[in-house]
Amino acid sequence: MPSGPETTAEAETPEPAAGRPGAPPRPDSSGAAPGAVPPGAAGPGAPAAGARPAAGGRDRPRLPARSARLVRREAGRSALAAVTGVALAAAFPPYGLWPLAIAAVTGLSLLTRGRTVRQGAWLGFAAGLPFFFVLLKWLHMIGWDAVLGLALIEALFFVPLGAGLALTGRLPLWPLWGACLWVAEEWARDRIPFGGFPWGRLAFAVTDSPLLPLAALGGAPLVTFAAALTGTLLAAAAWHLAAGRRAPRADRGTGPGTDPDGKRDGERGGRARTARPTAVAAGALLAAAATTAAGYAVPVPTDAADTVRIAVVQGNVQRPGMDFAGRRMMILNNHVGATLELAEDVAAGREARPDLVIWPENASDLDPYRSPEAYDAIDRAAKAVGVPVLVGALVDHAEHEGYVENQGIVWDPETGPGASYTKQHPVPFGEYVPYRDQISKVITRLQRVPRDFWPGERSGVLDVGPARLGDVICFEVAYDEIVRGTVLDGARALVVQTNNATYGRTGQPEQQLVMSRVRAVEHGRAVVTAATSGISAVVAPDGTIEQRTEEFTRDVLTAELPLRDEITAADRIGSAPEWVLAIVGVLSCAAAYLLGRRGRAAGKVGTEGKRQQQ
Repeated sequence: MPSGPETTAEAETPEPAAGRPGAPPRPDSSGAAPGAVPPGAAGPGAPAAGARPAAGGRDRPRLPARSARLVRREAGRSALAAVTGVALAAAFPPYGLWPLAIAAVTGLSLLTRGRTVRQGAWLGFAAGLPFFFVLLKWLHMIGWDAVLGLALIEALFFVPLGAGLALTGRLPLWPLWGACLWVAEEWARDRIPFGGFPWGRLAFAVTDSPLLPLAALGGAPLVTFAAALTGTLLAAAAWHLAAGRRAPRADRGTGPGTDPDGKRDGERGGRARTARPTAVAAGALLAAAATTAAGYAVPVPTDAADTVRIAVVQGNVQRPGMDFAGRRMMILNNHVGATLELAEDVAAGREARPDLVIWPENASDLDPYRSPEAYDAIDRAAKAVGVPVLVGALVDHAEHEGYVENQGIVWDPETGPGASYTKQHPVPFGEYVPYRDQISKVITRLQRVPRDFWPGERSGVLDVGPARLGDVICFEVAYDEIVRGTVLDGARALVVQTNNATYGRTGQPEQQLVMSRVRAVEHGRAVVTAATSGISAVVAPDGTIEQRTEEFTRDVLTAELPLRDEITAADRIGSAPEWVLAIVGVLSCAAAYLLGRRGRAAGKVGTEGKRQQQ
């Protein structure tokens, strides 16, 4: 099979032979079936050229039949695509085998290379569904139907990805366009539907690789692009190496002639044809190695302007799962108790007094503004430790009856509650139910979300004692714009308040923690993750995890947190790299489509010319 960019699936996938029951006859170069009567030579009573077949005559197979035949013909490749998807999921925590992310991109690129657009779309879906099913299996705490439903929705984004890989595979420099398409897929998935779901980005799978420092230049999208480019370049190397092996076999029938040097014609031609694919493969391998090593050349600034001593309190919950809260006030009392123990250690000289204390999301399961019991408990803890406490609490909306806000509240030991941040991006179907009246009647489980969360309208920059921190609540760490906006508004370090108790020991907390590592490098900021049941952690500006807790344990972390004012190149240029790379990917598909149409039109003109000469 030719190895050039013009190779298509039509050249390598034979249609069923003519005469086989239920199989349409294969057209010849003129478009007519074998044995068909040429135009103008039809006998008496034959239908005119272009007339539709009579009822009961053999017509083009209907869509279901064509689709079933496509599935049967693509069964082997579909199985390989599914394996590719599972491998990609294994690149993410809790497995963390990051080279598999590169291998998965390589595999999908090879599987879609030389296929039709429709075949590529199917292969993309065949890879995407098992990928998201394995990646998001932590949702089984809600129900396996939730895992399958969300995996199906997310896998639909791999349909245009697979189609685009097949389409752009016909172009020169196809590894570059394929890498751009991975960015375009994530661009779309990060935004739709309902504000998007950025879980499963390539950048979050390769945090242990040399690619991570690239986040300081172009954020998570640039890391995704580099990982995808490495994979597509490896695919190009494998493709051309295979082409080099096929070349000598293709030249064996060139005849017994020899040249003046005594070399057989086929031997000389075979060596020449083998040398070029091998050279291209070597160049692709070198480019892949250079892309992977590029991160080593990127400086990651970590020098601190000053530091602040923090304490992170992980109070723990009663049990994992949907009913993690336990009895009334239990979670709040756990965090109050852990803070009182910290205050005792400070008073006894066993621990240095922190400058501030950080509690996680939902540390107070009652609205402290409306519950005197909750207010007094938090106030007692703040007064005991003698420093401000950043409290995570659910607060009834002051103006919109029936709505609740997910807030981080600065609680001063002397003046009580002060400035606060409200989560900007509530989780659909977890913190609010879109089209509640209609959907909750069908999925009655959604009635367990009794009230919808009201979104905040500003970034989470808060003065907590001597530190100007940027508060980001739970899943918001996955969204580029929210974290970047917080840093640009003046945050000198980032705090991720989270409650992963529902998904404890499922791998979800580890998947979220690697996002904090990417954000640390991307923005040159230390990141503190405070979780009710784990994993709480302190991440340095270079992405190193300096401290972390175990899940479902009461614990307190103390650390000197670096505060930085300098912003990174990624902060300066914002989302421009993602937009540019995504647009290039889409335009490459358009170019491949137009070139394909032009080629088909030229072929049709050539065929008509031959007919006229005959």
